Amino acid sequence: MKIAAIQMCSGLDPEANLAALEPLLAEAAAQGARYALTPEVTLIFPENRDQLKSVAAPFEGHPQLARVGGLARQHDMHIHIGSLPVPAEDGRFANRSVLFGPDGEQAAIYDKIHLFDADIAGLNAYRESATYMPGETAVTAPLGDFTLGFSICYDMRFPRLYNALANGGATLMAVPAAFTVPTGQAHWHVLLRARAIETGSYVIAAAQGGSHANGRSTYGHSLVIDPWGKVIAELEHDRPGVLVAEIDPAAVIEARRRVPALANAREFSGPDLQG
Repeated sequence: MKIAAIQMCSGLDPEANLAALEPLLAEAAAQGARYALTPEVTLIFPENRDQLKSVAAPFEGHPQLARVGGLARQHDMHIHIGSLPVPAEDGRFANRSVLFGPDGEQAAIYDKIHLFDADIAGLNAYRESATYMPGETAVTAPLGDFTLGFSICYDMRFPRLYNALANGGATLMAVPAAFTVPTGQAHWHVLLRARAIETGSYVIAAAQGGSHANGRSTYGHSLVIDPWGKVIAELEHDRPGVLVAEIDPAAVIEARRRVPALANAREFSGPDLQG
């Protein structure tokens, strides 16, 4: 099965972002991809809550999502919008991932579980939870001979989620992201390879890259990693592009046979370990 990671430099205009996405999806389809993953915040990349409030559309009847469904039908492929912000009930937003099937219908949705709240020396406190409402449910979905496990960006730092996805049947982990340049240079490859190795799964990571209208700069370097932890395809830059790789379910079976960590895991007692 061929899969594609779409790398973008999304801005603040949903229509412009969708217009930039359309030819990239066409290129992925032309290369034979049956599944295409786009980055985190594909359809709008806001910097603050005010920007979100001005343009974030309700999930039901979302105009750009409706057109993505049409693109999935047109190209006869699964299209996975890595994420977009949608208004939540409490006045915040959900950072939501949406998978469309080749029939153009929504096949699954996932709301980002882990939110980045931190006090960084020399900088103001960053509270993602002030803007976004965390999800509460891990999600998988069938994808041909694979089962897709959902995650978004910061989720990749929490191996427990990927362990739960793998034990729930996931064999391909989707990681749409908008990593900053410093953390990308330091952590991007090693975290993604670790998630592949410890679960014996493929990992596809579709990234934002470049300088954005909101003032942010992101790392790019979209990747596909095999279940043994080898990077089998990479966009070695931060420009928009399409990365296509072929994956084989037999590789998952073989990796999990050689290192049966999922089967060998045991429950244990001790301190209340939360991290």
